[in-house]
Amino acid sequence: MQIKVGELPGSIRFQVISALFITGLITSNIIAVKLADFWGYVLPSAIIIFPVTYIIGDILTEVYGYKAARKVIWFGFICNLFAVVSIWIAGMLDPVDQDLGEAYHLVLGSTYRILLASFLAYLAGELLNSFVLAKLKSLTEGKWLWLRTISSTIFGQGVDTIIFISLAFGGSVPAGILLNIVFLQWGAKVLYEALATPFTYLIVGNFKRAEGVDVYDDRLSIKHLFMK
Repeated sequence: MQIKVGELPGSIRFQVISALFITGLITSNIIAVKLADFWGYVLPSAIIIFPVTYIIGDILTEVYGYKAARKVIWFGFICNLFAVVSIWIAGMLDPVDQDLGEAYHLVLGSTYRILLASFLAYLAGELLNSFVLAKLKSLTEGKWLWLRTISSTIFGQGVDTIIFISLAFGGSVPAGILLNIVFLQWGAKVLYEALATPFTYLIVGNFKRAEGVDVYDDRLSIKHLFMK
């Protein structure tokens, strides 16, 4: 399959993995409200899903190139915004059962501050993750995929975690606790990526062989981070 850099391919593989990316994003935002105990550490339940979006972002960038991955990231942002607006409109409707209405707001009624933090963190983190991976692919001539995926995750997830935690909880949670949360989540996400490396290799290899494509963004610069 021949595609131009930045062109969205129409293959079923690309469509499926893009749908999984967007579904994982929206799902993680919904389940993030539940805090869970992970071997003595308290983390949002989204930790089980959200890092998968970074893995999928790596696959999209590695196979189809940064500009195609960037479009999927923006599509994910738009779909997430649509979901949030829909949830907000539904929350404004008068409930038949008051208790169920209160439960709805408790679970899905995130504050605007948290939503803004989530949106900004997602865009900055996902775009930076994809950008770093694409640049490293060009610089290493496609070698050491494991190094590129983990390095890009360190940057992307780091920025994502710092922005979200700072904007969502800054001023309401002591600085020392905020730092602990940031490093704990950052470390957990990077570890998640490292453990998933064999899976990433498997999918990337399969996609490249089946699609007959392996895009390099040789002229990629910082000006391309958000837009063409």
